[in-house]
Formats: sequence, structure tokens, C-alpha cells
Amino acid sequence: MFAYDPTHWLAFVTAAALLNLSPGPDIAFILGKTAQGGHRPGFAAMLGIWTGTLAHVGFAVVGLSALLVSSAMAFTAVKWVGAAYLIWLGIKALRSDGSGFVAEAKGVPTFWPTFRQGMLVNLLNPKVAVFMLAFLPQFVVPEAGPVPAQLAFHGVMIIVIAGFIEPPLVLAGDRAMRGLRRRPAFGLWLDRTLGVVLVGLGVKLATSRA
Repeated sequence: MFAYDPTHWLAFVTAAALLNLSPGPDIAFILGKTAQGGHRPGFAAMLGIWTGTLAHVGFAVVGLSALLVSSAMAFTAVKWVGAAYLIWLGIKALRSDGSGFVAEAKGVPTFWPTFRQGMLVNLLNPKVAVFMLAFLPQFVVPEAGPVPAQLAFHGVMIIVIAGFIEPPLVLAGDRAMRGLRRRPAFGLWLDRTLGVVLVGLGVKLATSRA
């Protein structure tokens, strides 16, 4: 089972790596939380995103993504909920006093709230469901094993490859921003910037099509 040739692996790993590096709500949220509070919120956001991705893989395997794509009403409903959630997070950041970046130092339990936010940012983005449904079948090899198992395997491998790419980005982002986070004015500017980015992503999602 899962006997793939080197060409298959090269194509898949390259595509998955580019996927994990491409700009979008997921990477913007991870790096935004890293810049805001350091590596702990960054890793919390990252693990939340991964959990949402794993759920989308499961949806694709059992066919729920196909249902979402085929139903304009379902796609639109999920799209608007996701867009509203991103915009709500953005407005929260815009209204912040700039002190969010010191929350970890003050002992505020930011890990689980940030984890849940990351998971919802991913889960409520129907474009991820559409992408999984279009992306994963391309790497199914008829003689390599059951199709559902291959879909699940490649979906999990996307997260495994993310494990080699995103943690170093979080650590590098934390190191780059560590000194700047001590400046209150920078914290205020950072929250405003993150807010604008999240609102913009929410508007982009709201105006997107399947």
C-alpha cells in the first residue's frame, strides 16, 4: 500500500510546500499572532490551523466537501460565517489598546483561545474545503491502495510537511519582533495592522466564489 515512485513524491512535496508558504488567512493569522505575542500564541494559532486542516481532510475523505461544493447555498452560508468571523477578529484587533502583545508575559491564558481562533479561521473557510477536494485526488494512484486511504494519507502528509515549514517561521518571527514588542507604540501599530489584514481577508472571502 502507498507504493509511490520518486516523481510522485517530488510533485506532491513541492506542491504541499508551496501550499504551506502561500499567503492566505492561515499563514497571516499564524504570523500575526506570533508578532503580537511571541512563539507561544504563534504555535497555538498554528496547531489550531492544523486541526482545522485535518478536519477538512476528513470532510474530503467522506465526501462532505463534495456536498459543500455542489450546494451553492451551503457554500455561501459557510463563506459568510467565515468572513464575518475574520472581520470580527479584525475589528477586535483594531479596537485593541496595543497591549495584546504582552498578554503572555502577564500570565493571560492565551493558548487555548488562540488555538480555537486558528481552528475556526480554517474550518470556516470553504475555499479550503474546495481546495482539498480539487488537490488531493490529483495524487491518487489506482494501484497504490484504497482511494479513501490515499486521500487521508496525502491530507495528513500536508500537515506533516507544514511541520517542517511553519514552526521555523514562527520562531524566526518571534525573534525578529522580540525587541519591538517592548515598545507600546509598536504594539498599537501591530494590532492595527493585524486588524486591517484580517478585515481585508474577511472581505476577500465574502466576495469570493467557489
